[in-house]
Amino acid sequence: MPSEVNSESSIAESPALTSGRRSFVSMRRPRAQRAQMVIVFALGCGGVIGAIARYAVSLAIPTQTGQFPWGTFVINISGSAVLGFLLLLLIEQFPKGRLVRPFVGSGIIGAYTTFSTFQVDTLLLIRHHEIGVAVTYMMGSLLAGLLAVWLGMKVARLIIRVERLLQGET
Repeated sequence: MPSEVNSESSIAESPALTSGRRSFVSMRRPRAQRAQMVIVFALGCGGVIGAIARYAVSLAIPTQTGQFPWGTFVINISGSAVLGFLLLLLIEQFPKGRLVRPFVGSGIIGAYTTFSTFQVDTLLLIRHHEIGVAVTYMMGSLLAGLLAVWLGMKVARLIIRVERLLQGET
């Protein structure tokens, strides 16, 4: 058995087999790494925009201790609607776009919406014995978020349909 392993590894490492593979890998790897870095950069740029927008909304709609966290609620619901709308449009209009979805979806909307703050807000409401508000917030966020994504996607589909009709008429 050991001789088989040695013979397989010597065959796999033979210059006749690896010379072509090494040149292919060495040529491909830097391109793939650059492509990944461009995607990471796009995601980061989107994240900056989303984080700033989120902070602006949280300043505009501050949350008082023990109160319904309207700021986080508005952020997450509006982010859900925008995500449903934009991702459907982007998938339809730019199916091969490698940068738009990470920039918008994971970057802008990912940094804008905040599941962790939703969880902390819920826990703080429970700690302040505001169980009814906490349950309302959890259920309201879930249902409103699903409705917002659905509505965003419906509006995007409607816009695409109207655009295609208009293009067919001209």
